Amino acid sequence: MTPELPLLLPAYPEMAILAMASIVLLADLFLPERLRALTHWASLATLAGCAVLTVGIAQATGGRAVVTFGGMFVFDPMAAVLKLVAIVAVATCLVYSRRYLAERGLLSGEFLVLALFATLGMMVMISASHLVVLYLGLELMSLCLYAMVALNRDSATSTEAAMKYFVLGALASGLLLYGMSMLYGATGALGIPEIAEVIAAGQADRTVLVFGLVFVVAGLAFKLGVVPFHMWIPDVYQGAPNAMTLFIGAAPKLAAFAMAVRLLVNGLLDLAVDWQQMLVVLAVLSMALGNLAAIAQSNIKRMLAYSTIAHMGFMLLGLLAGVVEGNRLSAPDAYSAAMFYALVYVLMSLGSFGVVLLMSRKGFEAEELDDYRGLNRRSPWYAFLMLLVMFSLAGIPPTVGFYAKLSVIYAVVGAGMVWLAVVAVLLSLVGAYYYLRVVKLMYFDEPRDATPIRASLDARMLLSANGLAVLALGIVPGPLMALCLAAIQALYPLAR
Repeated sequence: MTPELPLLLPAYPEMAILAMASIVLLADLFLPERLRALTHWASLATLAGCAVLTVGIAQATGGRAVVTFGGMFVFDPMAAVLKLVAIVAVATCLVYSRRYLAERGLLSGEFLVLALFATLGMMVMISASHLVVLYLGLELMSLCLYAMVALNRDSATSTEAAMKYFVLGALASGLLLYGMSMLYGATGALGIPEIAEVIAAGQADRTVLVFGLVFVVAGLAFKLGVVPFHMWIPDVYQGAPNAMTLFIGAAPKLAAFAMAVRLLVNGLLDLAVDWQQMLVVLAVLSMALGNLAAIAQSNIKRMLAYSTIAHMGFMLLGLLAGVVEGNRLSAPDAYSAAMFYALVYVLMSLGSFGVVLLMSRKGFEAEELDDYRGLNRRSPWYAFLMLLVMFSLAGIPPTVGFYAKLSVIYAVVGAGMVWLAVVAVLLSLVGAYYYLRVVKLMYFDEPRDATPIRASLDARMLLSANGLAVLALGIVPGPLMALCLAAIQALYPLAR
C-alpha cells in the first residue's frame, strides 16, 4: 500500500521561497551586470508571492491549527500572523537597503539569496512543532545572518563583528541543543506536544527536565539578546553594515518570539513555575542594563542595540505574566500583549534603522548621534518620521509604542506582580532620556552637514508609510491587538 503523502498546503510558502531562492542564485550567475537589478526585483516578487500564499492558506484553514509532516510542522493563526509580518519586514529591508548596498558594491545575488534563506529559516522556526525542525530552522537563519554580517569582506570591523556573532552564536546553539537533548532524554519524545503530554502525565524525570530547561532558556535568551546573553548585540549592530543591522534587528525577533512560545508555553507549561522565575530575572536585568547603557552611547547603532536589549526584556514580561501560579494559566491577554509588543518592536526597528540607512551615502554611514544635528532644517519630513519612531520607542502617546508597553504592564499587574510593573515603568522613564536626546539634536541643534538627503522614490514612500503606521496604530491600536488576541486564543488550547 502506497503511504499517503504529507499535507503540503501549509508548507507552500516555504516551498516557494526555497525554489525561488535557488532560481535567484542560479540566475545571478548568468545575468550580465546591467541586468543584475532583476534579481532584486525577483526577490521582492518572491516575498510578495509568499505573503499572498500565507494569507490564502490562513483563509483556507479557517483559523484552525493544521499539523502536517508527522506532527513536525504546524500552521495556525499565530504562525500566519508572524510569517506575514516577517515577510513584510524582510521586503522592507530589501527596499530600504537597495541604494545603500548598490553604492558599496554589496547589492549582489549572495546578499539576496542569504536574505531569502534566512527568511525561510524564520518561517520554519515559526511553524516548528518538533525540536529537530525548530533547530534546523534556527541554524538555517543563523548561518545566513553570520554570512550577511561578513559580506563586506574589505571591512575589518564587519569581519570582526561576524566572528563574534558566529562564535557566540555557536555557543548558544550548543546550549540550546544540549537542553533539547536533555528534554528528549527525560521524556523520550521530540515532538513539542508529545513532550507536554509526558510531563503532564508525570512520567518524566523532573530533575533532568529542570536542567534541560536551564539550557533551553539560555539558548532562547541569546537569540532574543537579553542579559546576560546580550554581549553580541552592540558589537554586531555597530560592526555590521547598516543594511545588515536593519535585517538582524527586525524579522529574526519574530522567529525568536515564536520559538519561545512553542517551547515554553506549548511544551514546558508544567515547568512554568521554574521558567517564570528565570524570565523575571532576565527581564529585569535586560531593562536595567539596556536603558542605562544606552545613555552613554554616542553611536546611534550602539544606542539602538542597547535599546533592543531593553525592549526584549519588556517583551519577556508578557510571556512570564501569562502564568500566575504554577501551571495555572491566566487569560491569554498576556501572551497576546507579548505578541503585540514583538510586532510593534519590529515596526519601530524598521523605522529607526530605515532613517539611518536613508541618511547614509557613499563614504558616509550616518552612525554618530552628531550626524542627526539639525536634521529638521535639512529635511523636516525625515526629522518628523524619526521623531515619531523615537517617541514610540520611548512609549510616549499617541504612538503605538505607548500601547505596546501599556498592554504588557497591564498584563503584569493582572498577574499580581505589581512590583515588576513599577520597575518596568521606572526603567522606561530612564529610557525616555536617550530617545528624547535624538529629538533634541534634530530640532534644537545646528546642522553640521548641509548635504541633501537623497533616496529612491520607493524607499521614501515606504519609510513614510512606516513612520505614519507608528502614529496610526497608536491612534487606533484595536485591530492589531484584536488580531494578536485571536491568534493566541487559537493557540491557547494547545497550551492546556
